[in-house]
Amino acid sequence: MSTRARPAETPCSTAPSHTAAYQLPSDQRSVGRARQMLRHQLQSWHVDSELDYMAELLLSELVTNAVNAQAAAAEEVGVRITLSASCLRLEVRDTSDELPVMNQAEEDEECGRGLVLVDALASGWGVDQDGIGKVVWAELAVSDASAPRPPLSAPHRP
Repeated sequence: MSTRARPAETPCSTAPSHTAAYQLPSDQRSVGRARQMLRHQLQSWHVDSELDYMAELLLSELVTNAVNAQAAAAEEVGVRITLSASCLRLEVRDTSDELPVMNQAEEDEECGRGLVLVDALASGWGVDQDGIGKVVWAELAVSDASAPRPPLSAPHRP
């Protein structure tokens, strides 16, 4: 784990209620595709509120960093989304063993604020290395207002 990573104060419950995983090309176009897949997934899980907006922002930063870290354009980036009763966990896998670095970007710089944003918005984040590469993850706490809701059904008529 990077020395700047911040573990979640309340870790996600170990029993996820929903999980989705995707493989995307290691290409900048995959950032938008990852956001689109996340939006669709959260919609299908009936997640409301600002959770989806913050999750999109965090996932964009994590996928951008993973694509930039890859050694070869032919490699893929893995995305895993897990929703439990207590949190939404976003994981992005790449094959680079280089740990992400939280930069202090200058005011006029266009890049370098991604992990600062992740650190500010996420309940916690970190890096897990596995000898093949790494998984950078971020968690968002799920409040009652953003918890998954059952789909609305038509009223039962006798």
